[in-house]
Amino acid sequence: MLWCHCVRPRPPSCLQRSIAGSGTRCTAVTPSPPSPAAEPVLHVVLVQPEIPPNTGSIARLCAATRVRLHLVGPLGFSLEDRYLKRAGLDYWPHVDLRVYPDWQAFDAVHGGDRLIYFSARAPRSYLAVTHAPGEHLVFGGETRGLPRVLLAAHADSTFTIPIFSPHVRSLNLANAVAIVVYDALRQLGRLPAE
Repeated sequence: MLWCHCVRPRPPSCLQRSIAGSGTRCTAVTPSPPSPAAEPVLHVVLVQPEIPPNTGSIARLCAATRVRLHLVGPLGFSLEDRYLKRAGLDYWPHVDLRVYPDWQAFDAVHGGDRLIYFSARAPRSYLAVTHAPGEHLVFGGETRGLPRVLLAAHADSTFTIPIFSPHVRSLNLANAVAIVVYDALRQLGRLPAE
């Protein structure tokens, strides 16, 4: 069962069960009603993801690392997609998931938070980032990456994962997210040494 933090036509503060085809527009979806649990140490934000198995793999990573996953639409698939579910296996109930219809809805909630952006075309390596608890790691969709206007507005906080071959344009999104998440957790002292 998914729970939805709704926007029009319902008030932004409402919480109701999300039912496929109900016409409810959500700013955030969670597997169960939100609890007053502590904020996660990191957030992964996928802006307009397109490939269900990548998002499913990232969801599994987020469940394994207790990182909150934010999906910013429009999504290139339905959350009911069987490939999305297959890639996430039976871990979906353990994913701390929020869904937003677009960047404006996400920005209205998280615009004041620390956001670190990642792009295959950024000049600085992800290894140059000094991570902080509670930050949001923002990644674009598989074929387009992050919108150019977003990258231009945040050039000082945009980083890349180095690619050494001139024949490779970018890394797989799920792989890129995993690299950055585990490096951030390492920096923050959240990985056990043994």
